[in-house]
Amino acid sequence: MATCYRHPSRETAVACSNCGRPICPDCMTTTPVGMRCPECSRERTKVMSIRNVGQRPRVTLALIAINIVVFLTEQGQFTLFSSTIHGTVIEEGVLFRAGIAEHQYWRLITSGFLHENFIHIGFNMYLLYLLGMMLEPAIGSLRFAAIYFTALLAGSFGALFATASASLGASGAIFGLMGAAVVELRARRMSVMESGIGGLIVINLILSFSLANISVGAHIGGLIGGFLAGLAIRTADDRHAGPLGLIACLAILAVSIFAAIAVASSTAAGIA
Repeated sequence: MATCYRHPSRETAVACSNCGRPICPDCMTTTPVGMRCPECSRERTKVMSIRNVGQRPRVTLALIAINIVVFLTEQGQFTLFSSTIHGTVIEEGVLFRAGIAEHQYWRLITSGFLHENFIHIGFNMYLLYLLGMMLEPAIGSLRFAAIYFTALLAGSFGALFATASASLGASGAIFGLMGAAVVELRARRMSVMESGIGGLIVINLILSFSLANISVGAHIGGLIGGFLAGLAIRTADDRHAGPLGLIACLAILAVSIFAAIAVASSTAAGIA
């Protein structure tokens, strides 16, 4: 059984409804939204109405909109399974080692907004919507965006590290959201498997290793990047040092970019 974070000798089954830390009866403060620890009880709780609740996942909806708009600009994309996409958008945005070696660093991000067909974008946007509706309201839009782009760039590094083939899709960033969701669920003393996130990760990992033309490196890289970003943000928040979590995300993001450039450059040097 967990022990109170302020009184380690006291066992308790109650956790703060805001930060998730275990609290004993002496530390509990009753609020309209559940029991809270002394620190969280002193914070003002923002009153949420139906109107502003609907506005909360704005980053999630913006990301979905951007992905759809980019998809509509591609050529040859309106199929269920084929990979016949072509044209300037794909040529200038897809991720591959030679492009990064030639200093086309924008590909590390743009590739995460490109998709091959209806099934590809449909599945990714469905998962993005589910995870975004769960995670963004829980941690805030800024933190959600930080995790998303950290995972996206970590996934780009993983894709370049694992294969020389071209890579595209939002799945690396989406795997990162799954990793961050695991951190948040554990912090709130909730079961990862019972929430469905654990099963979602397992199923998607099985598909990653089973299906052809799947960038396993992007999925694993994104999952690790998102997990680390989520852990950094949660740890900083628990210590009431929120900005440090965002700084840690920037550090992970920077490491991913430099590692991706190093992989692409070493490959180019080897060919030369």
